[in-house]
This record gives sequence, structure tokens and C-alpha cells, in this order.
Amino acid sequence: MPISYHYVNRIVAVFRSANPSLAFQEFLKLETASSILLIFATILALLSSNIAPFSGWYHHFLELEIGFHFGTFELEKHVSHWINDGLMAIFFLVVSLELKREIMDGQLSNPAQVLLPGFAAIGGMVIPALFYLIFNYGDAETMKGWAIPAATDIAFSLGVLALLGSRIPLSLKLFLMALAIIDDLGAILIIAFFYSGGEHGLNYDAMLWAGGIVGLLAFYNFIGVRRLFIYIITGIVLWYFVLKSGVHATLAGVALAFFIPLKTPKYKESPLRYLEHMLHPWVAFAIMPIFAFANAGIAFEGMSLSTLADPVPLGIIAGLFLGKQVGVILFSWVLIKTGYATLPKDCNWLDLYGAALLCGIGFTMSLFIGSLAFVGNTDLMNEVRLGVLAGSFLSAAVGYAVLVNNSSRKQVA
Repeated sequence: MPISYHYVNRIVAVFRSANPSLAFQEFLKLETASSILLIFATILALLSSNIAPFSGWYHHFLELEIGFHFGTFELEKHVSHWINDGLMAIFFLVVSLELKREIMDGQLSNPAQVLLPGFAAIGGMVIPALFYLIFNYGDAETMKGWAIPAATDIAFSLGVLALLGSRIPLSLKLFLMALAIIDDLGAILIIAFFYSGGEHGLNYDAMLWAGGIVGLLAFYNFIGVRRLFIYIITGIVLWYFVLKSGVHATLAGVALAFFIPLKTPKYKESPLRYLEHMLHPWVAFAIMPIFAFANAGIAFEGMSLSTLADPVPLGIIAGLFLGKQVGVILFSWVLIKTGYATLPKDCNWLDLYGAALLCGIGFTMSLFIGSLAFVGNTDLMNEVRLGVLAGSFLSAAVGYAVLVNNSSRKQVA
């Protein structure tokens, strides 16, 4: 335990340093370690959901109700809901803090640097969704999952790149990182516009309260509040009312991140950077593995290889493995051939193709969107997990092989 804390603290310290290249390298190490934990959590979930008596304990644990009462105030949720609505709100908070920082003062602050990964990210969301819809057209229920293959898992995709080390140009890593961040923004917008409303519709009273709290956060910005604990306490109250409103609770984390200040008076630490650096290791080493354990458990009973050909898993696999590479490469090719962008420095088209394949690693975000699309439908969620794991593994394996082979060829040349 002391070793792991030392590792986390070292990464946080480097993130605070003035050397952006070193900070990025340490970020990749963090994502690599996180992806390894995600793999272990996924394997544990698969074993726990299929081996008796662990399968009974696994499902009982996730369906266990936990909550508290305080007078007329009560909040009770299943463990799975606390993970998906509570812990994932922190995940989205960190993602949104990263987005805000990159847009205001990072890789996404320069329009020239954003254009290629931004356009590629759009293609990497639109084309996979179309692939999914082709295999599920006509079924109103399964078509709800159209956005599942539109997401990219930043931890896994950057983790695979990090395994290749210096054989991959830094510019390609920056391209993939920017693309994945923009992809996360797209996923946030998709969830907000297409997967809110909950099982019982919208609660407009709670929405009004949430709107009032967002106004309070804006007032904090207006009068120059910089103390993080004030924003955090207000954010917890906002999370509660967003949860009750029927809009997905994770969007409270997005809204809170938007108002946490990045710029500060000279010589004072940025509240946004401090919170991001403090929470990032917890998200990478705890929240994401816990989410994977709770959502990656596939019950293989009654399944066979032919299940992969069912519309939902087949649509997801086709979307992640084929749709992502086609969308990213096609949209990049159009932008480069029309002269609006150039290939990342020291990269060729095979490098870009390998990165496009890695974009097909959906995992965390794909599983999360699947849980929103098929709430309460155990059979379809089982198929979602199967499709996401198969499509992500295929994308990771082929993407890694393409990049290794291409780097070897460049060294020989």
C-alpha cells in the first residue's frame, strides 16, 4: 500500500511540474496502470458472474439496497446504482475538468491542433452509430443502443499506445489523446440529450432546484470564489437534485466542472488543476475498476458463439471494430486531402490507421451508455457486455499489431 501511494503521489507531483512533456509521459503511465487494473476487474467480474456460489453473491451484492434517512429526506439505491450514478459522477467530473483545462489552456486551446482530432472524433462517433443501426434497424428496443459503439475508452486506448513506448511518435499519442477527449465530450452531449429522463420521466420541481444551484455556481464565479470546498458542497447538493430530476446524475459532475475556476491570481494554485490532480488517481485506480467489476459481468449460461451474431452484439462489434476505423480514417483523409490539416508530425497513414483501430476500444463509456439504453433489461445488457468486450479486444489486438509492425518497418527503412 505505501508503494502504490508513493506512485500516485509521484505522478501527481509531476503533473504539477512545469515540464509538459514529462507530465504527459507520466499521464500515460497512469493510464497504463489503470488499464491493467481494468483488465483484472473485468476478469474478476466474468469469473464472479459465472462460477457458483460466487455468481449468486455477485448479483446479490449489486442488488443490495444502501441508503439513509434523515427526517423526510431519504435516499436509497442499489449498489449498482450508487456506482453508476454516484461514482461515475466523479468520473465525469474529472473528465470534464480535463476537458475544460485542455480547451482553455491545453491541447484543445489552439484551433489548428483541434481540427484534425476533432473532425476525426466526429467521424468516429457518427459512422459506428450507423453501423449499429444497420444491424438493428426495425427493432425499436435494440435501436436505443445506437450510441454504444460511438465511445472511446481513453484509459485503454492510451494504455495500449504507452505499451509501445518510444516506437510511437509523441504527436500520434497527442492526436489520440485529443481525439479521445473530444469523443468524451460527444458522449457527454449524447447522454444529456438522448439518455436522460429516467424510468419515471422528468421531475420538473427537482429540475428547477438544480437550475437554481447552477445559478448559484455561476454567482460564485461572478464574485470570484476560489475555495474548493464551497464548490464541492454545492456540487453534492446539485448531484442530489439532478438525480431526483430524472436527468442522469453524472451530468451534475459535468456542470460542476464547468464552474470550478482554472485561472487564479499570480502565485496561487489553480482550484481546477488541484482538484483534477487529486481525483485523477482515485478515478484511475478505484472508480473505473469498480465500475468495470460491476458492469462487465457476462452470464455465459445459455450463450454460444452464435450469440455474437445477434443484432445487438454484432452491431456493437461492427461499430467498434469497423465503424471506428472507417469513421476516423475517412474524416481524417477528407480533411488532409482538402488541405485543412496535415498528418501528425513523424506519422504516416499506417500510424494513423493504428490509432483509428485503438479508438474502437469502447469499454467504460460503451458499457455506461449501454446501461442507460437498456435499463432493467438483463438479457440485452448481457449482449451489450459481450459485444463491447469482443469489439474492444479485437480493436486493441489488431491496432497494437498494426502499430508494432509499422514501427518495425520504419526502423528497417
